[in-house]
Amino acid sequence: MVSFRTAYLAHVGDTATAGDSVATLRAIVAAHNRSIPFENLDPLTGVPVADLSVESLTDKLVHRRRGGYCYEHNGLLGYVLEDMGFSVQRLAGRVVWMREGHSDEPPPQTHQVLAVTLPDGTGPYLVDVGFGGQTLTSPIRLQSGAEQQTRHEPYRLLDHSEGYLLQALIRGEWQPLYTLSLEPRPRIDLEVGSWYVSTHPASGFVVGLSAALVTDGERWNLRGRNLAVHRPGGTTRTHFDTADEVLEVLSQRFGIDLSDLGDRAALRARVDEVLDR
Repeated sequence: MVSFRTAYLAHVGDTATAGDSVATLRAIVAAHNRSIPFENLDPLTGVPVADLSVESLTDKLVHRRRGGYCYEHNGLLGYVLEDMGFSVQRLAGRVVWMREGHSDEPPPQTHQVLAVTLPDGTGPYLVDVGFGGQTLTSPIRLQSGAEQQTRHEPYRLLDHSEGYLLQALIRGEWQPLYTLSLEPRPRIDLEVGSWYVSTHPASGFVVGLSAALVTDGERWNLRGRNLAVHRPGGTTRTHFDTADEVLEVLSQRFGIDLSDLGDRAALRARVDEVLDR
């Protein structure tokens, strides 16, 4: 039987990767970015995401050729890196990206990332392949202060009362993405968080459609009927008129196997309901 690690590496197109160096870590993050889309079609269609076992995540993201959100992306990558000899801790964060005008109350701690240390003790590195269109495209040192370049824009970590605040340099301005606690989280805590964001009636993953994919030179972000493709030279925006057009781009450009989601007419009807949310 093919191991989950072998199946994963074949899926992301990085079967030649070997060793446990920082170069290997960078290569796997890049391959993951290019190959597995961010998407919330399960919560959108009433399917909770509660099982974060290696078997469940490998089945969905590899064998069934679907995408997922942070708990699934970073969950699966964490299992793979551990199997390769890296030391991995699961951490949790609060998303503050694009929260202008929201309540002063802190957002829930419902984002999962990885702290990865090489076998020789180098690190730890912050690894996050599950933050949608603005996700990290390279591992960065888990330390505050210095600007750190990724394959795309620079990022930095600042000291924060909970641990760190991650920022990205976007259009010349440092934008806050999420705060990060340094306390490792057991799987049961992560599964509770995943169940919450995949079932709560006010969750953005339940009431709206989003998908993202990061190539070496582009960031593809879909929200409802609106697609933005960000490149170093600017942004191209496309407005889709129908749910069928949205489903076509999800299948053809994001590489999502929509047959895995059951009845096409029911899926089309559900997507049509949320095109403007």
